[in-house]
Formats: sequence, structure tokens, C-alpha cells
Amino acid sequence: MLAYFLKNIKMDKNEIITELKAIVSPYTEQRLALDQLDEGTDFIADLKINSANLVDIVLDIEEKFGITIDNDSMAKMLTVKATLQIIEDKLAANAG
Repeated sequence: MLAYFLKNIKMDKNEIITELKAIVSPYTEQRLALDQLDEGTDFIADLKINSANLVDIVLDIEEKFGITIDNDSMAKMLTVKATLQIIEDKLAANAG
């Protein structure tokens, strides 16, 4: 149901970033960096998220946004900016 809803609306970057903060929150203890999360945030350098948790985050993103992320895209999801672009591309492909 959520996936259907998300396919039929256009989310802006701020809404996606808000959702990303909620998704990433359980995986980092870097609260200040999380509070300041923006397109320039690096998941590993800034939030100290390890590679195993990055996989969990990608799975959570897939579930939250009703999208499927291939391995090539997953490998690029090291920053918020790259992650936003991938989410937006996948949502647009699903809506089309």
C-alpha cells in the first residue's frame, strides 16, 4: 500500500532526506552528524556506518520507498547526494 502511494506522488529532496534520517538513525551513534544530515553527508566518514549496516540501510530504503536497488546502484550509495539521486531515479522509473 505504501509503495503504491509513493509511486503516485512526487517527493521532494527535503522529504526524502527526512525519511533517510529516520532510516539511518538506528545505525549511527553520531547524533550531531545525523541532525545535520544533508546532501554533503557521507555515511561512512560522517556517520561512521559500517558496510554491513549500509546493506541494512539499502534494504530499509527499498522497503520504505517501494523500490528495488540493484548492486551497481547500491555500491554508489555512500553519500546522501548519491542516495537521493538513486531514490529519485527509481521512484521516477516506477511512476513512469
